[in-house]
Order: sequence, then C-alpha cells, then structure tokens
Amino acid sequence: MLLFCPNCSNCLTVSRTPTTGQNRLECRTCPYEFALTRRYYERKPMKRKQVDDVMGGEGAWDNVDNTEAQCPVHDCGGDRAYFYMVQIRSADEPMTTFYKCTKCGHRWREG
Repeated sequence: MLLFCPNCSNCLTVSRTPTTGQNRLECRTCPYEFALTRRYYERKPMKRKQVDDVMGGEGAWDNVDNTEAQCPVHDCGGDRAYFYMVQIRSADEPMTTFYKCTKCGHRWREG
C-alpha cells in the first residue's frame, strides 16, 4: 500500500522516530510526519488469470496427420499415431514431435 504526503503529494516512507523509536510515515521533501500508533495492513484477494493450454488444448489433435509409430504402452500394440511438430527450444535445436496413439490415445513426445 502506498501513501502520499497531503502537503506535497510525494510518496511517504516508513522510518523510526529517533526519540521514541516508534514507527512513523515521513515525507522526504517536506517536514510532514505521521506517527503509527497501531498496525496498518491491507489485504486484497487476487483473481487468478485463466491460463491457456500452451500446446493447443483439446483442439490440438484436430486435423493432424498420422504416421507409423509404435505406441510405448506394452498392452496397446498400436502401430499408428497422430503427430504434430512444434519448435519449443531455440532455433538451433530440432523440433519436438508430439504423438497420440490412434488405438489407445496415449500421448508421448520425441525430441
């Protein structure tokens, strides 16, 4: 919480009174000071922002190609998978390929 001086409108800072050792709000440009006799605080509940799915969400697998790829799940035995490629690292690194098994829906990545 920021408070401003009622005289010159500059920002007030918290410091200690040299004589009593009590906290105060003081202005650095004019002689204004306000003794703090009790605790002051302010709570503001913050609203969380909605985060979008980085990899496209539910629609990421719509209209993607499929290829021959062995599913890593042992019980599945699927030999085809949908795939798409995304550059998630720096430009001198290879693209990362994301796969989704057409049989069981298991997702994995290479790269």
